[in-house]
Amino acid sequence: MTAKQQWLVVLGIVAILVGGAFTASHFLKDELTSISVGSDAPGFAAKTLTGTLTMKTLTNYRGEVVLLNIWATWCIPCRTEMPSIEAVHQALGPKGLKVVAVSIDDEGAEQKIRDFAKEFKLTFEMLHDPDGSIQGIYRTTGVPETFVIGRDGVIRKKWIGAEDWNSEGNQRLLLSLLAEPKP
Repeated sequence: MTAKQQWLVVLGIVAILVGGAFTASHFLKDELTSISVGSDAPGFAAKTLTGTLTMKTLTNYRGEVVLLNIWATWCIPCRTEMPSIEAVHQALGPKGLKVVAVSIDDEGAEQKIRDFAKEFKLTFEMLHDPDGSIQGIYRTTGVPETFVIGRDGVIRKKWIGAEDWNSEGNQRLLLSLLAEPKP
C-alpha cells in the first residue's frame, strides 16, 4: 500500500467517525444534554388525582414559581421530606408558590397516592405519572428529586434526595423568586 493510499484510508476512517459523532449527537441530543440550574424547565404531563381526572402540564403553571417534586409512595426519603414540603406550601402558598408533586408510582396506584397524601396531611397539588416519563424528561437519577422553577420557566434550584424545603435558606430563595414580577 502506498503512502497516498494509507492517507486515504486514514481520512476515510476520520470521515466515518466525524459523521457518526454528528449523527449520534443529532439523534441523542436530548439524552446528551443535562437538566440543571439555568436550564429551561422541560414540559411534562401528568394526571390529576382529584375531581375529574385530567392531564396537567408545565404550561398550567406558566408565570408562577413552582416547586416540582418527583417522588413515589415507596420512597423512604420522600416520606422524610414531605412534611417540610407541606410546611413551605402552608407558608408560601398564599404568597403564590405552586407546589406540584408528581408521583411515579405504577398504574393503578391512584388510591395509594391519595392515602399517602391523607396520612401526611398534604394539601398541595399531587399529580400521577404512572409510566414515569417525567423521570426521562427531567433526567432524574432517582426519587425524590426536586426542581425550583422561576416565573420565567428557568430552573433555579435542583436537589437530589430529601431536603428541608421549609428551611430559612430555601424560604429565602423562594421568597426572592416570588418577589420577581410576573412576565
